[in-house]
Amino acid sequence: MLKKVQVKIVLIFFIVGILMIGIMGLFFIGMLNNVSSNIQEDNINSTEQAVQIVGDLTQKTQIVLGISAITFTAIVALLGVLVSKLVVKPVSNTFDMMTDELKDKLNEVSKQKNQIETILLHMTDGIIAFDMQGEIILINPAAKKSLKISPEDNSFDDIFKKCGAEINMEKIIYLENWTSTEQRVKIEDKYMHIFFAPFKNENDTPAGVIAVIQDITEHVKLDNMRKEFVADVSHELKTPITSIMGYADTLLEAEYDKETQGKFLNVIATEARRMAKLVTDLLTLSRYDNDKNRLRKESFDLGDLVKKCQDKLAIEIMKKKHKVSCFVTADVPPVYADKGDIERVVLNILSNSVKYTKDGGEIKIYVGFVYNDAYIKIIDNGIGIPEEDLTRIFERFYRVDKARTRELGGTGLGLSIAKEILDKNGGSIDIKSVVGEGTEVVIRIPTKD
Repeated sequence: MLKKVQVKIVLIFFIVGILMIGIMGLFFIGMLNNVSSNIQEDNINSTEQAVQIVGDLTQKTQIVLGISAITFTAIVALLGVLVSKLVVKPVSNTFDMMTDELKDKLNEVSKQKNQIETILLHMTDGIIAFDMQGEIILINPAAKKSLKISPEDNSFDDIFKKCGAEINMEKIIYLENWTSTEQRVKIEDKYMHIFFAPFKNENDTPAGVIAVIQDITEHVKLDNMRKEFVADVSHELKTPITSIMGYADTLLEAEYDKETQGKFLNVIATEARRMAKLVTDLLTLSRYDNDKNRLRKESFDLGDLVKKCQDKLAIEIMKKKHKVSCFVTADVPPVYADKGDIERVVLNILSNSVKYTKDGGEIKIYVGFVYNDAYIKIIDNGIGIPEEDLTRIFERFYRVDKARTRELGGTGLGLSIAKEILDKNGGSIDIKSVVGEGTEVVIRIPTKD
């Protein structure tokens, strides 16, 4: 474009020069006409003299015009060079600099735009921006997914009235001290926390509203579990405390024979032991939750450990007349875990089978090896667990039959502790059960490398 400007400038000078030469030519032609007139007036009769005068004038005119053309060409060339150096080149340099700056700014804007789009695309929180008319100007995939936004939902009211949020866009924009800029809504089985904030343009005037959507389903579940946990602990402690206080007050109020005193004291002792077990289990869970329970991993034989656990429960097994069989697959490699923790897990699972299997039942124990894990499989033909309860049996204080569990001395924390222990030792536990048919528990423990 700058080269075209240079050409145009030179053409302008050239045209002006041609006009000047033309004017000079007309001037000399006029002079010749004047000379011819003077010759006629002076009655010059000699043809040769007249021809000579006209020839001299013509030759002089040609010389002058030639000199003018040469001079003009030199001037045009000089002016073109000067204009190029003094005007065009500085403009060209300035234009090049501006072009480079503009390219850099456009590249920076494009880079920032791509960064923002990438961030919005991969954000777990939903983002929606609305203009002053409530129309969507920006939305990311997380927002569409969390609020179940369909293609026909294009405005502020369409989206938030549909999900049950009681919110008004005008209040968000114009009432700065309005406190209801946050909403919690439930969409199907999910809980969403929505934060609304107005944004302004370069003139510091309202330009629209941004909504940030967070999935707080897990937080709500944990909060509910915390409340249930506190309520369950209070209830579990209240029952034995009430019994202890009642029997103790009864003993203090009157004198009873030794047999009655023995019965009352036995109840007090039983309830005290139950409380102590509950507190011990709570402290165990607390240590695992806070990573305060240091693992003492070692290599040991899993088959031997299972048989020792079976021996420890021999009296309970004999009382209920169960038939317990233990089968150890050959060449099971040693496991590498905290031996005391694994023993506690095995005792818990095996004692549950003994408790919840009717008298004269059958319990089978298998110890084997698959891939890099050793396993313990305990199968009984007990009362079983309903299918709807299987997903919750590892929750703290969750009981399938609360009355029966409490009667048998359970705290509702055994399976929670077992899962915590196995998680810390890199193992796992899986339970399958059918009501009235029995339960199968599979425990996996990593072997030593």
